[in-house]
Amino acid sequence: MTTAVPPEDPPARVGLSRTAAGRPVPSAWERARARLRLEDPFVGWTACIAVALLALFLRLWHLGTPHIFEFDETYYAKDAWSLLNFGYERDSTEKANDLILNGTTLQGVFKDSPEMIVHPEVGKWLIALGIKAFGMDPFGWRVSAAVVGSLMVLVMCRFARRITGSTMLGVVAGLLLSLDGLQLVLSRLALLDIFVAFFILCGVHCIVADRDWHRGRLARLLPPPEQVTSGWGPVRGLLFRPWLLLGGLCWGLALGTKWEAIYPLAAFGLMCWIWSAGARRSFGVRWSLPKSVLTDGIPAFVHLVLVAAVVYLATWTGWMMHAHQYEEHLSATQYTHYEGGKDWPTRTEPDASGLGEVTQSMRSLWYYHQDVYAFHTHFLNDSTHTYASKPSGWLLLNRPVGVAADTGIKPGSQGCDAPAGSDCLRQVLLLGTPTIWWGGCLALLLALAMWVGARDWRFGVAVVGVASTWLPWLQYDDRPIFLFYIVTALPFVVLALVLAMGKLIGPSPGPSRRRTLGVVASGAFVVLTLMNFAWFWPIWTNQLLTHGEWLDRIWFSRWI
Repeated sequence: MTTAVPPEDPPARVGLSRTAAGRPVPSAWERARARLRLEDPFVGWTACIAVALLALFLRLWHLGTPHIFEFDETYYAKDAWSLLNFGYERDSTEKANDLILNGTTLQGVFKDSPEMIVHPEVGKWLIALGIKAFGMDPFGWRVSAAVVGSLMVLVMCRFARRITGSTMLGVVAGLLLSLDGLQLVLSRLALLDIFVAFFILCGVHCIVADRDWHRGRLARLLPPPEQVTSGWGPVRGLLFRPWLLLGGLCWGLALGTKWEAIYPLAAFGLMCWIWSAGARRSFGVRWSLPKSVLTDGIPAFVHLVLVAAVVYLATWTGWMMHAHQYEEHLSATQYTHYEGGKDWPTRTEPDASGLGEVTQSMRSLWYYHQDVYAFHTHFLNDSTHTYASKPSGWLLLNRPVGVAADTGIKPGSQGCDAPAGSDCLRQVLLLGTPTIWWGGCLALLLALAMWVGARDWRFGVAVVGVASTWLPWLQYDDRPIFLFYIVTALPFVVLALVLAMGKLIGPSPGPSRRRTLGVVASGAFVVLTLMNFAWFWPIWTNQLLTHGEWLDRIWFSRWI
């Protein structure tokens, strides 16, 4: 088992420092490479893939049950099916759900008018891929989420492996992610949140990988360590940054799933610039922070923000191809009602052709975005929901969401063995694994202390990741929002946990009392999490429970 290496030192000129014996101190890039070289590629990848396959098995198990539309599946599954058949989301009839569940998937299901969708289309197209492969039924519309949720576990393994330098900690990170109830249930539902969480994690992973790439590239382009770097440092060889280009693609897909991805994109975009400036400073560049705005900030902005914007716009291609439908039916909706605006000007304009038609469709898309924003910021303010919760308590699992329930099952029916006078029930509850979230809160406090006090950038990834995916929701706590939105912060909660484990175990490869105690404490936490997962498994997967067994798992009245 390999363990985390010490954090990179932040001296002004790492490459110029020497040990007492006169040997040069390894540069930041050399330490980054050392973290990655500790791994046997076959062992590392085999272990990570094994954890992802375990996650896939858990997510595919009885995936088609319950045979109903669970929670907001009633929107996204039908939207996905409509995209497959019509190229855009059509409104559905009142009996659409019953018709689909009985095997009628088109006749009488959809109206001719478009639906007022409030999220972009990427996640719905991914759901559509599963429907295309397996049919318009619960398994078909959930299978894409199961696959992406399992891939998220694989990415988590590699992400934590890169940051900690430990194959074992990377595998533990993936295992913890796979054992979380929120991640499990969302991977078994046709909702959008598992897709945006996956793309955000991929985007952050690319930015962290670019940090290592950038430092390595600087080391190769700079003069020997004995020379002081003056001026701005290398520029030409760093204009194209492949990891950031891939990151821009991931961020564009994240934004094309749900707009909430814009906050972590902004936060980690700033982190990318700060890391780049720190790399230049470590090689002797003075005033590296302002200089890095031009040398690194602008290229990073192009790779991340502009590429993401182009990808995001491309995800609306289907909408723009049918813009005339939206202009005709939905050009006087939320924005007009709440902001005092007028109908879209494109509604009454003559249809253009060629490039003019593209421009006209893009203008209609802009007006539509205004309507969607008004829906989220005005229309929902007048709404209430039984399972709505305040984001201030999400990390503590303040209010889970019941997405399906079959209650009042009498003894002797459907396998119910409850005593006389009682009954049984089945439930699917969107609730995180308590050990992960409650332990993660403590780990985040340690991460904040290590980032600020010890200037360890790795803990900063966890802190910024949670802050950028959680804190923005506080400004929307006057409208119905739900606990499962915090799944985007889960990978960074898990990262904080494994970084804390790395601190407990220590960097020394040899046996020691600290290492023994650290391994025992970390192992005990993983075992406790596994037991916690097994205990809550029935209320995550629609299992039959007596009323008493169900109450044993509902630890607080606010969980009902």
